Amino acid sequence: MTNSPIMDVALLQGYAPYTLAGYDIFRSVIESDGAVPARLKALFAAVAAVDRRHLPLARRELERGVKLGLTAKEATAGLIVLSSLRGEAAALDFAQLIEGSFGDAQAPEPQPLPMAAEGEAEANFRAYWAGSIPAPLGALMRLVPQAADAYYLMRRGSIDANPLSPKYGELLLLAILAAGYSPMAATHVRGARNAGASDEEIAEAVLCAIPSAGIAAWMAVGGMLAPPEEGGIAR
Repeated sequence: MTNSPIMDVALLQGYAPYTLAGYDIFRSVIESDGAVPARLKALFAAVAAVDRRHLPLARRELERGVKLGLTAKEATAGLIVLSSLRGEAAALDFAQLIEGSFGDAQAPEPQPLPMAAEGEAEANFRAYWAGSIPAPLGALMRLVPQAADAYYLMRRGSIDANPLSPKYGELLLLAILAAGYSPMAATHVRGARNAGASDEEIAEAVLCAIPSAGIAAWMAVGGMLAPPEEGGIAR
């Protein structure tokens, strides 16, 4: 049985055994090694909880990950992705959680900030989106070109320069997007598959959003993994 505090809520114990039984099974998937290592699923769950502004839950998940062997460098992947997807406040919250969970973890020396060469952002967008550029990015390139470069650099940080592998970086993105019920998840289902993720790995990553966002997190993404004839995204 999971050690989650929800299992100790007396009203649920007395009135909702089915709910707790289902929750216990979901937790058993999230908390054990499976298609995705348990220490990374703890990170995914922690970052999803920050996305939903559930900081005590995020702290418990991150501390669980540390006990499973999660490193400060791996946890930094969550900080990078939150910076891009959810902005400064969420990133700073997670930075404090990392500091509290890892204590005196030493950061490397600061690196110089890279620059985007002319045309580099457009080339990256076209490569990722198979030759096309999504309309919001096309508008950004046209109206505020320097902001398009900024978006490109942050994408590089989230996917290409992530401390996790490209596959696990995409799965981390998916956990956050699932927690926010975001239609952007379709892009990263494709991205995770292109990075070598199996549908079982994608499914486990998405389930990591359930503690903070409920079953609706799965419903927002799970249909994308259905066979194409049932409305899913083709491989």
